[in-house]
Amino acid sequence: MRYSSAMTVNKDRHIEKPKVYETIDLNLWYHETQALRNVNLPIYEKKVTAIIGPSGCGKSTLLKTLNRMVELVPSVRISGEVHYRGRSILEKDFQVEQLRTNVGMVFQKPTPFPKSIYANVAYGPKIHGMKDKKQIDEIVERSLRGAAIWDEVKDRLKDSALSLSGGQQQRLCIARALAIEPDVILMDEPTSALDPKSTLKVEELINELKEKYSIVIVTHNMQQAARISDRTAFMLNGELIEYDETNTLFSTPSDQRTEDYITGRFG
Repeated sequence: MRYSSAMTVNKDRHIEKPKVYETIDLNLWYHETQALRNVNLPIYEKKVTAIIGPSGCGKSTLLKTLNRMVELVPSVRISGEVHYRGRSILEKDFQVEQLRTNVGMVFQKPTPFPKSIYANVAYGPKIHGMKDKKQIDEIVERSLRGAAIWDEVKDRLKDSALSLSGGQQQRLCIARALAIEPDVILMDEPTSALDPKSTLKVEELINELKEKYSIVIVTHNMQQAARISDRTAFMLNGELIEYDETNTLFSTPSDQRTEDYITGRFG
């Protein structure tokens, strides 16, 4: 398995990027079934990291381990370490609520609340104690603009979020994640339920968001990974087979299994 050292160089700006996450010898079991096997993965700041691999390879499990949502599944057992900003998130005294504030999540299917468009985005700030309506209004507008959907919904903020199209709902969910000003955004197959036009809009949005956020995206779509990610991790049977800059991994993979997967020989 190949990956670069603790710091990576931005070739355009010659600036080293620090690690925002790192997994060290990470193993995970569901009951007696091992889903992750000795995964060592550094994730770099303000980069888009794609995780690819066939169904059941551990992609979504790894993603949900990063914000400890995987622990909501009964009988999960974890060994190894997961560091966020240099601190182990698996420590007993680590505040999971704060982690999930810093690390937003966008799911495979759009999951808007059955509330107004405005209420969906205002939800996070309000549960964190914000009461000033003017301040909340500003956050709602800023978040919707950040998710590239403001112009489409600014005149219908009181309408139900469920009245939006699938692509609009997904961008609304991204706006909802942005409203709490996260550090990292995790995305689990965020475009798999969308049409090509909506997929393109979300991909364009991801490219814009990486200027401010570190993004980790699980995708079955290798073309999508090639289009939008800076680095790509290939997983197979719970193992991290190869991890490298996206252009390198797709053009000159070092492991035969990676080449077999990206050329369609299996998966």
